[in-house]
Amino acid sequence: MEEHIVKILSINPVTHNVKQYRVSKPAGYSFIPGQATELAINLPRWKEERRPFTFTSLNEWDHLEFTIKSYRDHDGVTNQLDKLKPGDELIIHDVWGAIQYKGEGTFIAGGAGVTPFIAILRQLYKDGKVGENQLIFSNRIKADIILNEEFRKILGNNFINTLSDEKTSEYDFGLIDDAYLLSHVPDFSRHFYICGPDPMVTAMQETLKKLGAKDSVITVEM
Repeated sequence: MEEHIVKILSINPVTHNVKQYRVSKPAGYSFIPGQATELAINLPRWKEERRPFTFTSLNEWDHLEFTIKSYRDHDGVTNQLDKLKPGDELIIHDVWGAIQYKGEGTFIAGGAGVTPFIAILRQLYKDGKVGENQLIFSNRIKADIILNEEFRKILGNNFINTLSDEKTSEYDFGLIDDAYLLSHVPDFSRHFYICGPDPMVTAMQETLKKLGAKDSVITVEM
């Protein structure tokens, strides 16, 4: 299996529990926006603890970037990542991933499930091909919204937020259900890209099919 040791170049906060890790890029290493790799921390206790993370950089950049939510309530990989500093090392492996852009449509994300969409939307923006793509993003509270300003810049009014645990004047309140999708999605023959917690992904697939979307236009990653 392909394996590369890479150095952390910088770590920047995105939200109260999400950080961007920029790391060195191995020569010849490439990926398609939406793809991921297995990542481990290059320390004796952690180097065999691989976890999947999506690239949020663009392939043409001279470094790699990962946007990672830390779960600080247990001693796992993301909690350990949260403690690292520039100069520390990670191990990355082969490139893989189920979510790739197939055409204009609706991206539906729950929390950190938005990460596979970051590079896709950045690439579309760079290429001037955002079109009528939209992102429907569900979070618990306003402070959880990842890359709020950047998504607004890319998508404008097609960046749609709903919160499940906090009512504000800025965002919708409630879960993404049949009625919500009917009020925001212009056409159920378009492509749908779904990523988030397993129960959410399963529920979205069932709901979209009920509303007329065919299996062939639904792309998921759990």
